[in-house]
Amino acid sequence: MNEIIRQLNNRKTIRVFEDREIDKEIVQEILNAAVMAPTAGNQQLYTILQITDPQILTQLAESCDHQPFIAEGKLVLVFCADCLKWYNAYKAIGCEPRKPGVGDLLLAVDDALIAAQNAVIAAESFGIGSCYIGDIMEKRETQREILNLPDYVFPAALLVFGYPTEQQKSRTKPARSPLNMIVQENRYHIHTDEELQQMLEPKCGERDYKEWLTAFFKRKYDSDFSKEMTRSVSAALRAFE
Repeated sequence: MNEIIRQLNNRKTIRVFEDREIDKEIVQEILNAAVMAPTAGNQQLYTILQITDPQILTQLAESCDHQPFIAEGKLVLVFCADCLKWYNAYKAIGCEPRKPGVGDLLLAVDDALIAAQNAVIAAESFGIGSCYIGDIMEKRETQREILNLPDYVFPAALLVFGYPTEQQKSRTKPARSPLNMIVQENRYHIHTDEELQQMLEPKCGERDYKEWLTAFFKRKYDSDFSKEMTRSVSAALRAFE
C-alpha cells in the first residue's frame, strides 16, 4: 500500500485538537493544494474564506449547530461555491450574461468540495486532522450576515483543522459499508430491504440493527437541524432560479 492510499484509508474526522499552532508555511501548502484541485473548465468556481477573527469563529461555532470546537480550530476554512466573480467579469467586459442558475450553482459546489478534499488530504500528509462541518449550509440568513456573502455565493463546506490529540489518534475509524454494496456496474440497482441491511449493518456495531437505524433516523434525517438545512438550501436555490 503506498503512502497516499494509506492516508486516504486511515483519515478520520478529528474534533479535539492539541494546543499547537500550524506553521504558516504548512497553511500555505494546504491552501495551495486546495487551489490545485480539479475544476470545471479551469474556472475555480469557489472562494476560500480563511477565518482568523476570534469573534467570527465564535459566531460560526454557535450558528453551526452549537459546536464550540470550531472556535478552537487552528485553521478554519469556509469553501464557498462562487458564481458571482465570473458573472461580474463577463459584465465588466460588456457581455450580457444570464443570471447564474441552479446548474451553475451545483457545478460550483462540485468545484468547492473537490478543492476542500484536496485541503483535507494535504493536511493529513502533515499529520493534521480535519472535520467537515455541513451545518454551514443551515441558517442561510445568519451565515450570510456573518460572512458577508452576496447573492450567487453559497457556503458549501466549513473545514476545521488541527493536530489531533493522542486520544483522537487512537480512536477507531467508524466502519464503512462493504465495497460491493456501494459500487454498482453500469446501471443503478435499487437495493432490496435485505441488501440495505447488509449495507448499513457494519455501521451499527453491537446494537440491534432496527434499533440503531430508528435512533439514527431521529438524530439525523428527522432532526430539526436537517429540516433547517433543507429550508436553508431551498432558499439558496430560489436565488438561482
